[in-house]
Formats: sequence, C-alpha cells, structure tokens
Amino acid sequence: MLVLAPVLLVVAFLAAVSIGPVTVPLTEIASSDIVREIRLPRIIIAGLVGAGLATAGALMQTVFLNPLADPGIIGVSSGAAVAAVLVIVTGVNFLGRWTLPAGAFIGALSTVLLIYLIANSKALGGRGADPATLVLVGMAITAFLGAIISVVIANAPNDSDLRSVQFWMNGDLVARTWNHVKIATVPILGGIGLAWLLARDLNVLLLGSETAQSSGVDVKKLRMKLLALAAWITACGVAVSGAFSFVGLIVPHFVRILLGPDHRRLLPIAAFLGATFVIVSDIIARMVFSPVVLQTGTVIAFLGSPIFLWLLLTTRARRHKGLGV
Repeated sequence: MLVLAPVLLVVAFLAAVSIGPVTVPLTEIASSDIVREIRLPRIIIAGLVGAGLATAGALMQTVFLNPLADPGIIGVSSGAAVAAVLVIVTGVNFLGRWTLPAGAFIGALSTVLLIYLIANSKALGGRGADPATLVLVGMAITAFLGAIISVVIANAPNDSDLRSVQFWMNGDLVARTWNHVKIATVPILGGIGLAWLLARDLNVLLLGSETAQSSGVDVKKLRMKLLALAAWITACGVAVSGAFSFVGLIVPHFVRILLGPDHRRLLPIAAFLGATFVIVSDIIARMVFSPVVLQTGTVIAFLGSPIFLWLLLTTRARRHKGLGV
C-alpha cells in the first residue's frame, strides 16, 4: 500500500490533467495553457484538500477513539460556513478576492476556540480535554451555527447570493487559481507533516488514557494539540474549497480496516488516498454529465454515502464476528 497509494495518486493526477472538455495528450501537457492556467490549480487544490481532510479525520478518530469521527465533529466546517455565508450575503470585500477564504478560515478556528473555552470552563468542571465533553459542546455549537446560517439565508436580499452560498456550502473547485494554491500549500502540507511526526504518540493514545499517561505522554496536552492541528488543517482546506463531506470520515476509516491502526502507515496512506478520492470525484464532476458540470462536493457526497454505509456494515460485522455473535 505504501507503493500503491502514491501510484494511484499519480494516475489520478495525470488523468485529471489530460481529461476534460478539451482532451490534452500527456505529451502536450507542459505546453498547454488550459492545463497550466485552469486544470493544474484545480487539481492541486483537490489533492491538497483531500489529503488534509483525510489526515484531519484520522487525528479526530484517534482523539475520540471513534472510527466514525470526522473533522466536523468539533464545528470546524460549521464555523467556516457561517463566516462564508455572512461574507457572501453582506457583500463585504475588505480583502478583495481573499475576503471569502479569509473569513472562512477565521470562522473555523474561532469556532474551535469557542468550543474549547466552553468545554474547559469551570461550569463544566474544566474538562476541556475530555472527548465526550468536546463532542457535546461541539454538537450544541454546531446546531446554533446552523440556525444562524438558516436565518441569514432566509433574509438574503439577492437571489444570486443564495446560489453562491449553495455552491460554497456543497464544496466546489471551479475557478481555483495559482493564488489559491499559494495560500493553501504550505499550511496544509505543514499540518500533514506535523501529524506524521506525532505518529508514535497517536499509537500510544490508542492504548487508553491511563496507559498513555503511564508511558510518559501528557494526554490532555496531546489531545488539545491534535485537536488544534486537525482544526488548522481542516480550516485551511475549507477556506479554499468550501465544505466537503465524507472525505475525513471514510478514507481514514477504510485504511484502518485495511491495514490496522498503526499511524506510521495509516497517516501517509490516508493522505494519498484522500487526495486521490477528491481528484477522481472532481474528474467525475467535470465529465460524467458534460456539458453539465456538477459540484465536486456533490459527487463526493454521492460516492461517499454508499461507501460510508458499506464501512459501517463491515465494521459491525467484524465486531459481531469478534464477539462470536
């Protein structure tokens, strides 16, 4: 898999570069303006976001000791969505074309910080690192943010704004440019690299809090570090692509079933497969119903839903078999 996963990514990348309304032979890729200015930025963003979300999902599943956890469990996507919707509907433009991604990024990280502060408050016993507390607070804040989004959309003055909101909330890669690549590459790849460096601590955390603590790991600090890292990676991805569902849930979960929980293998392979999954979904979005173009996030949801159900049934079947049921 350490060889196959990168090979699959390369094949998907070359297919995405070549395939489109105008087919570009692989021998002419380097000289094609269509590839250089339109397809390459879109494909690179797809790969970065896919790898980032898969890595963030793997971190979240370990922190919460739940193979069905994903980055949205602590409100990252909801926070980004609220900020993006407000930017679109109000029409604020203080950073030009970067107002929307900047707002989404700030909204995502602000939401995570708010959830942590509430979970760590004295009213809840200062249990900020407790996974159950974080999940419950995250659910409450996510529901509240969803209500804000509904109110804003219902009172949007222009119908054109509603279309923009829908495209952003479903996730899309249309009109990605090299500027998007520049602002996303370093923070996403840096976050993925930091996650790989923490593979040993993640493996220890799988043994349980008490065992990890006795092994010299500060469990509370480690969990908060991992949550912050997952939030950072997700926020950077969501800011340039909109909200993609399922990637951070099904990809690392699939790799766990396939190869086991060792993060030294899990994290890199999940990153490669996450990038491949989003790139392939984007090819389908561009080509299957051509000239009608679907949103990449819509295709991911179409593919992700049955895959998630299969993974859920597989997990339950393995668990029942292990219990001798």
